Amino acid sequence: MNLAYCDRIADAIRKALIKSDPTGIIGPVGAVQMDLHPTEGWFQSTKKTMIVHDMNGKAYSVTVEEQPVLDIDVDQKFFEETAK
Repeated sequence: MNLAYCDRIADAIRKALIKSDPTGIIGPVGAVQMDLHPTEGWFQSTKKTMIVHDMNGKAYSVTVEEQPVLDIDVDQKFFEETAK
């Protein structure tokens, strides 16, 4: 099983949304929220979500979630690239 980097990826997306918006379309960017049980508060998954608003106040949900079915076998990829 490979490590998941949902925290790091969500943080990078949030920082990019805040830092770079030359057109001025992106409004407030909310904090990264963890996927916690709604009443007990325990950790349910590595999924991270943030709410982003545009300049008109419309809200969007940005989610970073593992997709294990689509994982790439890094060792196999490395082997194929070095064999070329």
